[in-house]
Amino acid sequence: MELFKSLIVILLSSVLLNNYVLSRFLGICPFLGVSKKLDQAVGMGVSVTAVMLLATAVTWPIQYFVLERFGLGYTQTIVFILVIAALVQMLENLLKKFSPSLHKGLGVYLPLITTNCAVLGVAINNITDGYNFLESMVSSLGVGLGFLLAMVLFSGVRSRIDESEVPESFKGLAVTLIAASFISLAFMGFAGIVDNLFA
Repeated sequence: MELFKSLIVILLSSVLLNNYVLSRFLGICPFLGVSKKLDQAVGMGVSVTAVMLLATAVTWPIQYFVLERFGLGYTQTIVFILVIAALVQMLENLLKKFSPSLHKGLGVYLPLITTNCAVLGVAINNITDGYNFLESMVSSLGVGLGFLLAMVLFSGVRSRIDESEVPESFKGLAVTLIAASFISLAFMGFAGIVDNLFA
């Protein structure tokens, strides 16, 4: 029961309280660049979630069974970047071969995941936070779902902004950043909920 509670807290904290986009400011480039349309936002969010889970499943054992065992912990960032790039390339090749329609639908978003710092951030933070393998996978799932949630919410906000009258001085990136800051502030309200979930 304690393990279940711990996993639920990790999941909800990752989605709501420690949302990588809205509180840690990781993954901002796709958040701002790919959130104009809902279908693009969902495609990017699902792809990032899948890559985060795969990256964690591969990098956690590499960290503990290779890097730490042979005293190579200082190469963590480089190794993780190479692993993430290889995973994204492998995923792209598999989708191209076995599901051409999905590959075409994701288009340019799949290679862009390699440069998404949230993917590298979750792999490194899972190690830094001292999570075991199961906790790391739950954390990665939560971070991915939080990324997806932020993308979908911001996509709706941006569609409303496009339909609204915006003063000339706020058009473009300025109003987009202001809207993102309001969403970030709204997510700060979840702080007490997660802490008192099982109190």
